[in-house]
Amino acid sequence: MAVHSRYLDIAHQIRARIEGGEWAPGSKLPRLDDFAKQYGANRDTIGRAIAVLESEGFVWAVQGRGIIVRHGLMRLRRPRGNLVKRNLATGSPGYSFPSATGQEVWKHHIPPVAGPEPLTDPRIAKLLGVPVGSEVMRRFRVTGPESEPPFQINISWIHPRAVADAPEVVSQAPGPGDWLYRIEKAGHWPISWMEIHRARMPTKREAGLLEIPTSLPVLEIVRVGTSGRDGQPIEVTEYIVAGDRVETVHVLHRDESAQDPWPEDVEGPSDNSTGRI
Repeated sequence: MAVHSRYLDIAHQIRARIEGGEWAPGSKLPRLDDFAKQYGANRDTIGRAIAVLESEGFVWAVQGRGIIVRHGLMRLRRPRGNLVKRNLATGSPGYSFPSATGQEVWKHHIPPVAGPEPLTDPRIAKLLGVPVGSEVMRRFRVTGPESEPPFQINISWIHPRAVADAPEVVSQAPGPGDWLYRIEKAGHWPISWMEIHRARMPTKREAGLLEIPTSLPVLEIVRVGTSGRDGQPIEVTEYIVAGDRVETVHVLHRDESAQDPWPEDVEGPSDNSTGRI
């Protein structure tokens, strides 16, 4: 066999083994050295074969984990609208935010962490309305539906006045969004929310937590919760979602200026001289 096509033959064989179910989605492939021994090839040839499979969507390199078999050529995706729901899956009166439904409890892929920390991110500090370096309550979670790979990283910063009113927000309740309910019950009902969305590349740590390659973009969603008592920010939550796991859905509304199709001629054009159809 010609040397230049050797890596293509190896890629074909590994692809057939993946399609045959030898490695389940989310599992790690053998090391390059192990494959090299199996196929009697050098590491560079194996590396080129793996690169072919990665470009085809069968595998990807995940920081700190190795070469991972993808969950199909397109992983399970969830639409993300704008509806906040009461979570009904547990006895805890919390909330489910897009993309979760109100009938499920997402699992934690790592133990959740909550505690006071200095807020050093100027953007988040401005949105929360506190000076940079202020000590605030920080909640860190990596969550997703059962039987699926991690869906999102959630990082919440809670304003000190909310912690003073509801110190129990540090605890981990069985239901999602319970800590927001606790803040509202302490006098900040109703919290209202707005979101800022942008696409960016993940950090190495984010890619590792989401089990994605650093070459896959993520959707960063920053949610700002405003207290119903004083109209000031009470919490800011950052979601980081793998770009292949979510699609945003928005209903478009007409501005007042776009209500009338032909402001200067309500009856519409009488001929094609205006260029309208």
